[in-house]
Amino acid sequence: MTAQPIDSGEAGFTLIEVLIALALVAVSVVAIGSLMATNSRGVRLMEQHVALTQATRMVMTAAIPSRAELRPGAVSGQTDDYRWTIDVTPLGGGWTVKDADVLWVPELVRVRVRSPTGAVSDIRTVRLMPRPSE
Repeated sequence: MTAQPIDSGEAGFTLIEVLIALALVAVSVVAIGSLMATNSRGVRLMEQHVALTQATRMVMTAAIPSRAELRPGAVSGQTDDYRWTIDVTPLGGGWTVKDADVLWVPELVRVRVRSPTGAVSDIRTVRLMPRPSE
């Protein structure tokens, strides 16, 4: 068998076909790039959230004074670049009963930690405190 000659008008790709193929490749590359940028932004935000959570956990375990030393009021400080504040206030207000033989009173403990990026973790808990002697 002999190869048949190819008509020169049908050989190869036309300029329109090449431009369409390049446009499809360009759209695919832009879509992949956008997906990767979104993914890396999400990873960065997740890393910042984890760091804020760890800083908050550290403040909760190390900066809150023991029950014997915890007093109403505010205490603040800074760990690395994270600023924190601990506010201790009476819970509910007006829960005290005159002449009651109650040894403990509930106190609201609010821990706020602010990251260098401005994100805030705000955790509230209740601690039973020895009733102050009057």
